[in-house]
Amino acid sequence: MQIQGMDHFTIVTDRLAETVAFYAMLGLHVGARPAFGAPGAWLYASDRPILHVLEVSSMPEPRRGALDHMAYGAQGLLATTQLLQERGIAHRIIRTPVPFRMWQLFFVDPNGVDVELDFDPEERAPEDWRTRALHPQTGASSAGTARW
Repeated sequence: MQIQGMDHFTIVTDRLAETVAFYAMLGLHVGARPAFGAPGAWLYASDRPILHVLEVSSMPEPRRGALDHMAYGAQGLLATTQLLQERGIAHRIIRTPVPFRMWQLFFVDPNGVDVELDFDPEERAPEDWRTRALHPQTGASSAGTARW
C-alpha cells in the first residue's frame, strides 16, 4: 500500500450557506455530491472535490479531531489579500525560509478552521505584509464580523 496524495478535507458546520459562500469567495465552487441522506456540499477546485462540507444542526461537543489547518496552493496573492481586507477578514502573511521562499497566507473560516493559502515565491506581496496579523486570541478581525 502506498498513499498517492491528499484527496479531500471534510469539515462539519452548522452554517452551511455561510461556509459555502466563504469558500466560493476563494474560488471553490459547488459541484456534484452523492445523495448521502444528510445535507452538505462538495466544493471543487477545477474538477476535483477537495473540500467536503457536512451540515449538522449543532456542532459536536466536544469537538472531534486534531486538524490544525487546511492548506491550498493558490495564485494571486495581492488580489487575495485585497479581497480579505475588503471583507474584513483578519489574516497574516509569512515568507518561508530559504530555499523555498514561498508566500503563506493564513486566516480563519466561518467555523473556526484555520486556512493556509500557498503562493509562488515570485508573486508580489502587499507592502505592509509584515504588519498584518490575526487577532491573537480569536483570529477575528478587530473590525467585527466579516461578511462572506
